[in-house]
Amino acid sequence: MAIMVKNIAILLSIFLLAACSRSAGNISDTASNNCNLEMQSSDFVNITDVVPDVILEIRYFGTYNFVGARIDGYEQPTALLTRQAADSLKAVSDDLVKQGYRLKIYDAYRPQKAVDHFVRWGKDLNDTAMKRYFYPSECKDSLFIKDYIATHSGHSRGSTLDLTLFDMRTEKEVDMGGTFDWFGRESHPDYCGDPESGEWQSESGKLTQEQFENRMILRRAMLAHGFKPYDCEWWHFTLKNEPFPKTYFAFPVREL
Repeated sequence: MAIMVKNIAILLSIFLLAACSRSAGNISDTASNNCNLEMQSSDFVNITDVVPDVILEIRYFGTYNFVGARIDGYEQPTALLTRQAADSLKAVSDDLVKQGYRLKIYDAYRPQKAVDHFVRWGKDLNDTAMKRYFYPSECKDSLFIKDYIATHSGHSRGSTLDLTLFDMRTEKEVDMGGTFDWFGRESHPDYCGDPESGEWQSESGKLTQEQFENRMILRRAMLAHGFKPYDCEWWHFTLKNEPFPKTYFAFPVREL
């Protein structure tokens, strides 16, 4: 009996550790409720202080997002990251500016309060105001099952961000063939092509070759400077050597 109890305890520990580290769906990374929660913001910076040429379109400060309302915890339309992630993003930006692009950021650090807001929204099956814009092919009661919504987000660790490209020549956002926060297969980096080789596959979906290649421009620049991609969202990247892999932060989004 003692051996059995010990084995169960070991398995439980392994399960909790895996829950803290595994990636989940298009909105959040799953984590155990036992993961560290921190209110201190001293290791974070305003992205615009480090990368002054970025463009901010903080979707969760406004109402054009999959919830259709300002999200809890977003007190100002700004973007924060850990210092390490911001420094790496500066290198990305410098490379892309030489190619004629600027970075446009939709979201970066996301407080736990915001993730809690997503969870409450996900449980309210009657609220489908933004369905046609962000999840027309998904039933809302499947969003938890498919891990589009989870109780913790990698964004809350401070080294993950959602972004796209802005073309300085046309003065328009680059056409990526899909919108930020679209819940569906079309958002996957390998939709219509092989992201490893950068080869477009015309028969596999509805992205044009130009749209797929635009996604690859962003991806190559991010990977070249220490970020890793997420296999369900072309816009989502996390610093490989993130400084707080087990800590989730809860301070609000506002200028530091």
